[in-house]
Amino acid sequence: MKINEEGLAIIKKFEGLVDGDPNTPGLDPYLCPAGIPTLGYGACFGFDSRRITMDHPPISYEQAEQFLARDCRRSENAVARLVNVPITQNQFSALVSFVYNIGSGNFQASTLKMKLNRKEYTGAANEFWKWRRANGRILRGLVRRRAAEKELFNA
Repeated sequence: MKINEEGLAIIKKFEGLVDGDPNTPGLDPYLCPAGIPTLGYGACFGFDSRRITMDHPPISYEQAEQFLARDCRRSENAVARLVNVPITQNQFSALVSFVYNIGSGNFQASTLKMKLNRKEYTGAANEFWKWRRANGRILRGLVRRRAAEKELFNA
């Protein structure tokens, strides 16, 4: 399965296409709300698989789209590998957005995944809201993102 347009729209809306320094050409690294150096639509790793640093050279809009496609594929693969029960296209896409944001390791250890794999679909959907913090703080953007992911999951 591949992420659908609704899931991709959630990622694009909530990750945003951020430029750390709009006064220079290209898209510069920036610190995400969790304080992690990031590029484009929330990419944390460069094409060389090394972590992005604040010294990373700017990227083009085309490269930002390439990072997005790469990271969506990684998230799709993680969901496909970690979910062992039948799910709908919308559920898959909501989970890809979720994994794109929290990472596959966090998803693997999550109660959301455990409930889902026990076919507790409603219980799994009710777990999204727990993932609204960055550095211990509840962020409004994460509250809205989790609501959008839960809505898509239940659609």
